Amino acid sequence: MKTLFTHPAETTDLPILSSQAQGWDNILVEQFQHPPGEEKSHFNEEHAICLSLAPRPVRLLQIKGGRTYVGLHSKGDVSVTPAKTPFFFRWESDDSCLQIRIASQFIQNVARETISASHGQVNATNPDRLELRLEFQTRDPQLEAIGMMLLAELKQESLGGRLYIESLANVLAVHLLRQYAAPQSRLIVHESGLSERQILQVVEYVDEYLHQDIKLADLATLLNISESHLSHRFKQAIGTTPYQYLLQQRIERAKQLLKQGDRSIMDIAFLCGFNSHSHLSKQFRQLTGMTPKTYREN
Repeated sequence: MKTLFTHPAETTDLPILSSQAQGWDNILVEQFQHPPGEEKSHFNEEHAICLSLAPRPVRLLQIKGGRTYVGLHSKGDVSVTPAKTPFFFRWESDDSCLQIRIASQFIQNVARETISASHGQVNATNPDRLELRLEFQTRDPQLEAIGMMLLAELKQESLGGRLYIESLANVLAVHLLRQYAAPQSRLIVHESGLSERQILQVVEYVDEYLHQDIKLADLATLLNISESHLSHRFKQAIGTTPYQYLLQQRIERAKQLLKQGDRSIMDIAFLCGFNSHSHLSKQFRQLTGMTPKTYREN
């Protein structure tokens, strides 16, 4: 089966390398290098895997299917977006990534063949109802290795490697089925307590005023809702409380500053909203398992 892939209408970002011109079946592989920006789209018939190639960690906001994640993506980090899942990405510095889109129908066909070959011994659901599990950020050495082999083949622009690409596509499909398959009946629908616009308002406010004493009342006023509603809805949308989110973002900012320059840890503490060197060190150790000094030296 040959699947024709097209770029989503909402996206103007063009890849520096793409397999589209090479006519690979069932899989589209593209390498992107782009300045700070954002993208909003979805793929109806393909599952998308994004492998970070950035030499430096990139702060990334992801909103997928009503769920939100903000954090640093480092080289080798992987995200998985199932077909038909709307997504919004915003990245704050130069980014480099490999995007792999694999036809959902192809995944289903491989699942059928796997079940048939095992004579019904595989514990699997109906392939027609098969879904992949959404992942914001994970480490998967095998998936990373498959991605790098696909990238190497993409750079060669070899017309004689069709069988090799088909083999890699099959290996990728089987790996996704083994590691990321989630029967549709077991999928949990996450209803976002906040709209995408409200989530972005909070994220941008926290990012801008991170060094200040941000109160729950400030965020509630920003969205024109009560503090109790904000706490409940924010946890629905983000998966954590406003205080925990603020603390996570302060630690993420501290990580960036520790790696980027030679500012003193005391200065970094104040720039990230902590009231002292010891306050930063205590919270940093709790969230990362190491002191700011050790993190900087690693």
